[in-house]
Amino acid sequence: MISELNQLVDLVEERLGEELDVREFAGALGTTEYHLRRMFSALAGMPLSEYVRRRRMTVAAAAVVRGEEHLLTIAVRYGYGSTEAFGRAFRAVHGSGPGDVRRDGGPLRTQPQLRFRLTVEGNTPMDTRIADQPSFRLVGHAVRVPLIHRGINPQIQQHISSLPPEEHARLKALGNIEPSGLLQVTDDLAPDAAEGSELTYLHGVAVSAGTAVPDDLDAIEVPAGRWAVFRTSGPYPQALQDAWAATAAEWFPSNPWILRPGPSIVTILELADDFSTATCELWLPVEPG
Repeated sequence: MISELNQLVDLVEERLGEELDVREFAGALGTTEYHLRRMFSALAGMPLSEYVRRRRMTVAAAAVVRGEEHLLTIAVRYGYGSTEAFGRAFRAVHGSGPGDVRRDGGPLRTQPQLRFRLTVEGNTPMDTRIADQPSFRLVGHAVRVPLIHRGINPQIQQHISSLPPEEHARLKALGNIEPSGLLQVTDDLAPDAAEGSELTYLHGVAVSAGTAVPDDLDAIEVPAGRWAVFRTSGPYPQALQDAWAATAAEWFPSNPWILRPGPSIVTILELADDFSTATCELWLPVEPG
């Protein structure tokens, strides 16, 4: 996967003024657009679309400062149909419009070309298993929340705390298959997984496909498939978030599996009384790569 990501970076440079067909590129490499975008976002710390925009504006800025061409010529070269659209993108990256930068020579914010490298330490083995699951349902209480990569998500915390204790007990009694217990489910996450983008969060349980559930609960239908299950222990939620990052940086590049579309699931197996530490399982939908 590291090689594929570097080839994607090279393709971005070759086609800065064109619309990238990431699906076709991923297919030629034997992977999927979904997996490629998720791995890029996880390892680069930004969505592929944002990286492309920053690189375009970095290279375009040199032409703007030289002042040898009309701004519309530069705009068209980098895929924009008007100086207005180009100016908005330029300002979003550099903080100033192209006219101001042409006059003053700056300010400019450069996005260096990325290069991915895999560093294998080998001293922190990941406790992982592959589970074959029949189709099942995730049922509970769902809400739309923004994605936060690090730390506690206050909107998720508020959503969970708003449920009365008896509701947690009712949900737990409904669960009848793995992953067991009360679950933290994220779904409808964009492949780029940009910080602040919206996702569906469901607090609930897993039930078999034929289980009857109350009408007042939200449901996510999950098709049959394979799951990579990562077990984590330590400070909560830091250890869990570190495991998320390690799947992209270490596990997926070293194993013949790729992400497939579907919800990600966290089940808390043990939780300290003060919520400071926990043992969790992170379930990610996968398919052979």
